[in-house]
Amino acid sequence: MADTTREPILEVRNLVKHFPLTQGIVFRRQVGAVRAVDDISFTLYPGETLGIVGESGCGKSTVAKLLMNLERATSGEVLYKGEDISKLSGRALKAVRRNIQMVFQDPYTSLNPRMTVGDIIGEPFDIHPEAAPKGDKQARVRELLDVVGLNPEYINRYPHQFSGGQRQRIGIARGLALNPEIIICDEPVSALDVSVQAQVINLMEKLQDEFGLSYLFIAHDLSIVRHISDRVGVMYLGKMVEIGSDAAIYDHPTHPYTQALLSAVPLPDPDAREGRERIILTGDVPSPANPPSGCRFRTRCWKAEERCAEEMPLLAVPQRYAGADTAVAHDSACHFAEEKQHVAHA
Repeated sequence: MADTTREPILEVRNLVKHFPLTQGIVFRRQVGAVRAVDDISFTLYPGETLGIVGESGCGKSTVAKLLMNLERATSGEVLYKGEDISKLSGRALKAVRRNIQMVFQDPYTSLNPRMTVGDIIGEPFDIHPEAAPKGDKQARVRELLDVVGLNPEYINRYPHQFSGGQRQRIGIARGLALNPEIIICDEPVSALDVSVQAQVINLMEKLQDEFGLSYLFIAHDLSIVRHISDRVGVMYLGKMVEIGSDAAIYDHPTHPYTQALLSAVPLPDPDAREGRERIILTGDVPSPANPPSGCRFRTRCWKAEERCAEEMPLLAVPQRYAGADTAVAHDSACHFAEEKQHVAHA
């Protein structure tokens, strides 16, 4: 459970990542930029799971890479325990990465097919010898396999000898090897069958309780995000448009985009399906290389007015709910943010 009374373990301030668009072969010049992540801010508390959702191309995975410094931020800060790690390199970055690990989306390509499971899980100890277990490293690797629910006798097998769910467990074991404080999960179950997804999610929750981990959990599946997350952030076209507790986002969404997303969630109950309002968005998602002025969502929003094109809405508690001690009073980047009745949720 998140401890929001303590200082955040990770704080992101005004994070920006623009990928340059260039022309020419010999004399290359920049003619524009893809605004993959454009001025987002959020916090992650000790023991908390922060879920990030949004449609493909909204910048979720880019955020994960920026937090790991796999991509350099154009501007902004990523504060780990108060220290800006976005500008670090060399030994200083290596030291921070010991405490911030990542589980990748594809369990098939994120494991080296030429390495045994023992070598894959033990590799972090070769990179960080100061964290290597005293004595038998193989014993620690076997212990990690057991922790993630795999037979320790599999230590000499290769990745192709495992199923997708088992490979993702190997990826989680590798992430746990150095006893990190934060694990960034970039769609860790999207490539898995539904039954295997449940096993991996339950494993991650068990490990969080056991080791006090903080998760940044990126996913498309809104039901899974609600199940595992304490708080949820919704991204659209490089912007964070709404963020709040899981109950606030799923039961009391105030941003039109979040309401449209939730109305698209499949419901197993036929009666509930018939009784809900389905919000159909018109038009295509604008290009991040040429986003709309003002509110990014205005070109597909049924509430859009002239003000939306002229003024960028701030991510803040809507004025009408300011001071209210209810779940509906959470940050939403919309000039006309309000709760919509009969929005289906996961």
